[in-house]
Amino acid sequence: MIFRASTTRLLSSLSHQAAQRTRHLSILSSSTSIPSHPTNFFSPHAASATFRTSSTSASITNPAMFCRQCEQTQDHIACRSVGICGKSAETSAMQDGLVHLLKRMGVMATAARGAGANEKEMYQVNWWTLRSAFSTLTNVNFDEERIAEFIREGLTIQKKLEELIQSKGGKVPNLDPVAIGDTDTASLEEFGYTVSVPKLKDCMGNDDCFSLVEIGTYGAKGVCAYAAHCHQLGYMNEEVMAGLHEVFAKLASNEADMNGLLANVLRVGELNGKVLAMLDEAHASNFGVPEPTQVKVTATEGKAILVSGHDLKDLEELLKQTESTSINVYTHGEMLPAHSYPGLKKYPHLVGNYGTAWQAQKFEFSTFPGPVIVTTNCILEPRRMYKDRIYSMNEVGVSGVKHLESRDFSEVIAKAKECKGFPKTITPAQYHTVGFNHRAVLPLAGDVIEGVKKGDISRIFLIGGCDGSQFDRNYFTELAEELPEDTLILTLGCAKNRFIHSQKLLNQTLANGMPRIMDMGQCNDSYSAIVVATELAKALDCTVNDLPLSLCLSHLEQKAAAVLLTLLNMGVKNIRLGPSLPAYITPNVLNVLVENYNLMPTGNVHDDIKGMMAGR
Repeated sequence: MIFRASTTRLLSSLSHQAAQRTRHLSILSSSTSIPSHPTNFFSPHAASATFRTSSTSASITNPAMFCRQCEQTQDHIACRSVGICGKSAETSAMQDGLVHLLKRMGVMATAARGAGANEKEMYQVNWWTLRSAFSTLTNVNFDEERIAEFIREGLTIQKKLEELIQSKGGKVPNLDPVAIGDTDTASLEEFGYTVSVPKLKDCMGNDDCFSLVEIGTYGAKGVCAYAAHCHQLGYMNEEVMAGLHEVFAKLASNEADMNGLLANVLRVGELNGKVLAMLDEAHASNFGVPEPTQVKVTATEGKAILVSGHDLKDLEELLKQTESTSINVYTHGEMLPAHSYPGLKKYPHLVGNYGTAWQAQKFEFSTFPGPVIVTTNCILEPRRMYKDRIYSMNEVGVSGVKHLESRDFSEVIAKAKECKGFPKTITPAQYHTVGFNHRAVLPLAGDVIEGVKKGDISRIFLIGGCDGSQFDRNYFTELAEELPEDTLILTLGCAKNRFIHSQKLLNQTLANGMPRIMDMGQCNDSYSAIVVATELAKALDCTVNDLPLSLCLSHLEQKAAAVLLTLLNMGVKNIRLGPSLPAYITPNVLNVLVENYNLMPTGNVHDDIKGMMAGR
């Protein structure tokens, strides 16, 4: 039995669900606002395990910085002198200024469309929005001067939008005055301190409303990142961009509008669902339909280039330029699924994958015998021993690292010829199978359903998301290893590196012959999981929440936040999220998520398995 999802039909369904969800959560109306002391803080199913929530920031006086957009933030409050990621206070301030401008640009862009601006006239602000937002994600851009350039470019675009609105007879929004006078880097940095998270929270005067502002802001950043990937492949949707600008416009207000901000958060999830669908189509149309493929994860003799990040177009161009050079190309991290695309794996010198997830790069890049290209997140401050052979692209930036302004890889190729390369081919070779995109999994839906009915598959687990460096992320390794052997594990994102190399799990199959672990791809491929779950539910005439399916997600940064909002927007319940909740979610907002979605923390592995196997 083969089930083919219609993108248009699925997205129409998601939009309808979003409207239903907003009405369902009207518990946040002015007459029934979030209580100051919620009495039912955790659902009965999560009573034995609680989320670690942020301590108050009220006692923190004049920190050098205040950044809490990622899960690893210091003391689970905020990074206050230097980021856990390595971001400096100066860079953090510059990013705060850029995010503030993004929100104001949302107001201006929305007004321009209201005045009749067309898609062509909006292109410049659309592309700037995606690139600027992407540059502020965790582990993307640490280069203060590069971020300053985004601000300067944005101020120029804002002026052009004002002129465009006037030329069409529209009314230019009367924005609150912004104290950006001089645009030298030092002045822009000083401005950033005036729009920091604590200062904006004080302006709003409501911690719970501001929590929704932060959820919306970080989720919208994630949507912009995924949309930027789409643009690299020739896809941009004006309807999505209009929606994003409206989201940012709402976030620009200091009004403590609980209902409006909640609706805005759910809209971020809806928009992200559309963008993920567009990205799925863009990948397949550019590189062919992904197919299960064995990827070599051991070395091949010869000169070598390593490509990390997410953008497959950059990899394709590198493969074209290295075709006749005898240089081998390896993928790293989230580029691993590239090997499943016919349009990429046709190049014989795409020889394999090297390394694991982003947090291991300081060791893995040090030992790689050639240059490294980082196309998107994640990048860390390089060690001296490879800083002269690492290159950034697109929104990525680190001071002192060579940035490639285009897809001309001649300098990288020359550097590869200088480096020693791998001295020999490792035998026996080892492999990992990728390519279980929804187009590959859905034809197996009949086998999955039959396996569940016959008892060959006791339950399906989706274990994935964004990996990090904390020790407690070993939870995901232990979970995968301790699950019953008759469970099917779907995985995607860099969190899969927690267990795909486990000796205990290698080459396991189910009783019906299906592989027990199916690697669905990058975090960019999250749409595949949505399609599989939706189509299985249709085939079984039930809801996604009634499927024998448990979701256990590793959370770190803003792309993961966007995916979580998409799942919540769909009404998906009983998600386990770990290793801890983002610090920007207040207890009262958490109470709403728990009561409406039964969002649960990861806890003791064996207790969690017991609960999930029982459908909780």
